[in-house]
Amino acid sequence: MKILLKIIIFLVLLNIIIFEELYAKEKIKIGLLIPISGNQSNIGNSVLKSVRMAINKIDNSNIEILLKDTKNDPLKTFKSAKELKEEGVKIVIGPIFNKNLIYLEELEEMIFLSLTNKNINKPKNIISAGINASSQINTIIKFQKLNKIERTIFLIPNANFKDEIENGISKSKIKLKYTHFYNTDPTLLTKQIEKITNYSIRKQNLKDEINRVEKSNDSNKIKILERLKKKDTIGGINFDSVIIGDFDEGLKSVATSLLYTDVSPKRVYYITLNQWFDKSLLNEITLHPIYFPSINKNNYDEFYEDYKKIYNEEPNQLSFLSYDLVGLVYYLIYKNNYKINEKIFYKENKFKGKIGIFEINKNTINHVLNFYKVEKKEFKKIF
Repeated sequence: MKILLKIIIFLVLLNIIIFEELYAKEKIKIGLLIPISGNQSNIGNSVLKSVRMAINKIDNSNIEILLKDTKNDPLKTFKSAKELKEEGVKIVIGPIFNKNLIYLEELEEMIFLSLTNKNINKPKNIISAGINASSQINTIIKFQKLNKIERTIFLIPNANFKDEIENGISKSKIKLKYTHFYNTDPTLLTKQIEKITNYSIRKQNLKDEINRVEKSNDSNKIKILERLKKKDTIGGINFDSVIIGDFDEGLKSVATSLLYTDVSPKRVYYITLNQWFDKSLLNEITLHPIYFPSINKNNYDEFYEDYKKIYNEEPNQLSFLSYDLVGLVYYLIYKNNYKINEKIFYKENKFKGKIGIFEINKNTINHVLNFYKVEKKEFKKIF
């Protein structure tokens, strides 16, 4: 009986070893669906180079990257995706742009890790891997709590990404005093900010106070008037922080309008969304300090230097994300016993990449981000 039991145990162990060897020898096929020709090919080729860097870093000869061109066209994307399917690919990094997702729902047995940060109105087999609004707003909530910020207003441009911001606000349940959608037309923007900040009332308060002091018999009248005439407004504002959901010149225009209405970053917290360490913000000293959630800057700088050293060019921001996605896919396949199926992104998992921590649950990716401020021409990490 004991001999029979030993034989059974031996056979079971032998089968396990054979099973593992088979998986070890089997190629792990990962599709890469990016524009390598046509418009946006510069972004696609930067992503391709970063993927090659990641493969070299992992150093596993069983990983096979199958590249297909999208030409940044939805129909070409679908055709290329079908070709990947015919080659046995079940999981794909890409497409990059949201517009190229529309036909991929038909390939329901495949999983696409798109680099977009848009989470709404996407096919079920698409997982948005970009840094979405929910991840950013959750990081802002942490900053609110640390600094006991209780009266936040959220200014959102009437732009094509406003729905994503609204969705992020809803999912994160951030505490806000109110939200306001503004017209990005520069000729209308300042008037909108004036209304939001009660600028005309506070301006009139100053005029009334100057008039009152001038008519008074106060012994310190001259000094009081000198002090008043250095002010732009008098009176409180009904918020202690403002989140500006904009980027580049749009962000600067809103912040400049706030300054014009006598609401400076010394008076309220200026907070915005991920700026990817836009260096132009370093020179906007009048807007400092300005706060934002973002990826890990030290890791980003390290990747940037490595990429530049290898390819003698600067990487695109999305290439940093794609670098991490290769590692993430490999990690999840390993955790799933080298099986690629619908459960791979459904189980709750955490993965620490260069960007930061990826949180995966129920076919959704969120990022645990860091928080920074721009002050005195430097990016400074808060947490």
